[in-house]
Amino acid sequence: MKQFLKMTLACITGIIIASIICMFLSFSIMAGIIASTETTTEVSERHSVLRIDLDKAIVERTNPDDLADIFNVYGSIYNNQQIGLNLLINAIKNAETNNNIDGIYLAFDGMSASPASIQELRNELLKFKETGKFIVAYGASYSNGEYHLASVADKILLNPQGSVALSGIQMQTMFYSELLSKVGVEMEIFKVGTFKSAVEPYIRTDMSEANKLQLHTYADGVWARICDDIATSRNITTEAINDFANHGDFLKEPEVAINTGLIDSLCYVDGMKTLLEKLTKKDFKTYYVEDMCQQPEQDKKAKDQIAIVYATGGIDDNTASEMNSEKIAKTLMKLRDNKKIKAVVLRVNSPGGSAYGSEQMWHAAELLKEKKPVVVSMGDYAASGGYYMSCNANYIFAQPNTLTGSIGIFGMFPNLTGASKKIGVSVDGIKTNEYADLGNTFRPMRNDEKELIQAEINRGYELFTSRCANGRHMSQDSIKAIAEGRVWSGVDALAIGLVDELGGLDMAIAKAAELAKINNYVTKNFPAQKSKMEELTDLLSGKSDKKEEKMLQKALGDNYQIYQAIKNVKEQQGIMAISPYYIIY
Repeated sequence: MKQFLKMTLACITGIIIASIICMFLSFSIMAGIIASTETTTEVSERHSVLRIDLDKAIVERTNPDDLADIFNVYGSIYNNQQIGLNLLINAIKNAETNNNIDGIYLAFDGMSASPASIQELRNELLKFKETGKFIVAYGASYSNGEYHLASVADKILLNPQGSVALSGIQMQTMFYSELLSKVGVEMEIFKVGTFKSAVEPYIRTDMSEANKLQLHTYADGVWARICDDIATSRNITTEAINDFANHGDFLKEPEVAINTGLIDSLCYVDGMKTLLEKLTKKDFKTYYVEDMCQQPEQDKKAKDQIAIVYATGGIDDNTASEMNSEKIAKTLMKLRDNKKIKAVVLRVNSPGGSAYGSEQMWHAAELLKEKKPVVVSMGDYAASGGYYMSCNANYIFAQPNTLTGSIGIFGMFPNLTGASKKIGVSVDGIKTNEYADLGNTFRPMRNDEKELIQAEINRGYELFTSRCANGRHMSQDSIKAIAEGRVWSGVDALAIGLVDELGGLDMAIAKAAELAKINNYVTKNFPAQKSKMEELTDLLSGKSDKKEEKMLQKALGDNYQIYQAIKNVKEQQGIMAISPYYIIY
């Protein structure tokens, strides 16, 4: 018995000691996180170079702390696979004003981004070049998007075994109707709009002609803009670029790209050091985005503020990485009553989602506009529900390549009768009223139920188009003529009155200041991003969903975007205002 008590006491003592050690290690890690996030790098050496590694997916916004990779202590799943457009632009702005930075080195190695994000980043690099500083680019290979961005450089270099995959744009949709039929699932579809094609994957095996028309119009416009940008920067013709794509020259030896004028020279990556030494005229020092990505210094004496509200992702998609309409609406209402905030820029990057959530954010923006100017800055997408929440702003900016419009609405309800029979499941029950079981997925819908739902969809469409008409100061008939669920590029949206001007976030901020009649101001971002400490606390408390998402993202690579598309359409049950397009670029 004494031996048993002795062993038990020893185990308890061991557990207590182990717990104390674990607690000590946790506090040490947290202290390291705090120290690392509070440290800023001083660019003190003359003739330095900012190196931007473009080897990740560019998303709308990430936290500067994410670049620290402190979470590697928990395993390789936390290796960061994304970088925020906000951080890249801040780093370029800081390099532009720093006298110790001579130029920028763009290192391409598997970047993925949508056309509008690339356009915004490219425009910032053009501003940087206006200072007389240099930009050089190097890539093992270049995709369409990578080369569009690289074309802004003074010198573009390519690995001798690399290629310039300047091949054009494709847009594709995955269709599930035959799969659903095989498993005994039938989708009940309700929609308004000839071009509202989000339902097509469930009822067709290919694109409708209307869908192909709108996508061709959009893609042709985006490609033309890309070719114009490249032709201007490289001093070649758009015809030469299209010949390169149409003749499959991107699959030929890299000397063809040199002869076309797309590449300046071939070299291995170590050859970049020689070029940079020549441009800086010394043994240069390299700084990285994480060294220079903090928000540029603002006027500390300025009392007025302009709020930038980031509304990104699918609306009410029930995941932490997507948009919560209730949170956005509450943020807008708080800003309405904040006397320091003189204007609000709503940064929208969303394909849409819940029709109900879109209406709530529209309402909050309408109330906000009663007290202060609201300017919308559209990112990659501001379609369907994303346009719904934008349409009543005082002024709307879009990038030329922004996918916007898609003014339409639809509903989908599955009928699982066939599937239940296949697996030998039956469902029975009672009801107190005629429509108490409306939406029951284990029986076909009756005609009277379909009529009720279609009427609800029609009312939603009338509301959507009336919101757009009032916000854009157009007649509802004029809106309906360009609605029907059709998507438009930013250029076309400007021509038909859906947006006011082409430009990025900086132009939207300047316009907000103009409308608010203020000169000295600072910007403040909403919603606030979580720090590394907060993320670690969530992880330890089991609240973080980053582990699973990052593991999946790492495994799928560029195909992660396709997974997101499938996930989004999978959850589209009920009444939705969403555009399903993802661009292979």
